[in-house]
Amino acid sequence: MDRLPKWADVVLVPIVSLLLAAAISAIVITAIGQSPTEAIKVMVEGSLMSAYGWGYTLYYATSFIFTGLAVTIAFHAGMFNIGGEGQAQLGGLGVALALLFIPWPHWTIALLAASLGAAAFGAVWAAVPAYLAAKRGSHIVITTIMFNYIAAALIVYLLVDVLRPAGQMDPATARFGEAVAIPTLNQIPLIDLFFVKKVPANITLFIALAAAVAVWAILWRTRLGYQIRAFGKSESAARYAGINPTKIIMISMILSGGLAGLMSINNVMGEAGRLLQNSSEGAGFIGIAVALMGRNHPLGVVLAAILFGFLYQGGAELGLWTSIPIELRIVVQGLVILFTGALDVMVRMLLVRIFALFRKPQVA
Repeated sequence: MDRLPKWADVVLVPIVSLLLAAAISAIVITAIGQSPTEAIKVMVEGSLMSAYGWGYTLYYATSFIFTGLAVTIAFHAGMFNIGGEGQAQLGGLGVALALLFIPWPHWTIALLAASLGAAAFGAVWAAVPAYLAAKRGSHIVITTIMFNYIAAALIVYLLVDVLRPAGQMDPATARFGEAVAIPTLNQIPLIDLFFVKKVPANITLFIALAAAVAVWAILWRTRLGYQIRAFGKSESAARYAGINPTKIIMISMILSGGLAGLMSINNVMGEAGRLLQNSSEGAGFIGIAVALMGRNHPLGVVLAAILFGFLYQGGAELGLWTSIPIELRIVVQGLVILFTGALDVMVRMLLVRIFALFRKPQVA
């Protein structure tokens, strides 16, 4: 069977998938009576052509890096973690509990405490479906999906009946103190030369990049990572080699949930400064598409997260400056997911045939 060169599989397949998604998106925009050229211009100028636009693009990308890495590490263990949304929401609860009741003297100490709380709550929320899968044979996709709804209901209950300050109408916690506000990019020396205005992107971006390096090191430079990848390739072969399936399922899902929970540092501690009802903002689901497009590799996840950050910020600009509905970004995201996920095999087969046309015939 013909195979694509490694570089084509890693680089060319995603690019072709993006081009196909862009072409279909252009047809949709034309069908509603708008100009695709104008739409692209507004999206690019609003998200990439100014420091202010980059501030929002990187803010969204930071959340997507965490959730994309969460899906990635579970995928390499042969599991499809659909519960990143709920794990991120519980991570936000961990952040809120760490910051509301302890008067931290400085944001650095508060950031460490909030990070531990976010990772712990996300990990615990992922550990329950992991245990059911390892010990009871429950399907990890079904249980993690159901836990998203349980997490959403739990957060609503806590915000309405437990954590909401007296006299406040909206379901949210009190604001965290000024002392624990983490620096945004416009407040960091040297970086503030580029980001001269206040932007939502904050120091969590560097934590996300460090997490990507850590995931790469774990998966490809440690014995545990080798066991995770071996188990994901063939459970029966891994069992024969003496790898404990319960251990791998639990560890990989706990790491996955912890990464998803860490996402809440970006928006709960960073941008909002309090826990809101929908703190995860759909990033848990977007992480699935980010991981698929990034070929479940940390570097690919970072690049795909920036792309989806561009789509989010660009979509907001469309809704602000044109008559194109902001919901169009959901259509574009759906098309990207369709071509990079469901139709990935189709794109790969197309490229295999094209490469075969230029391959020299083998001499018998």
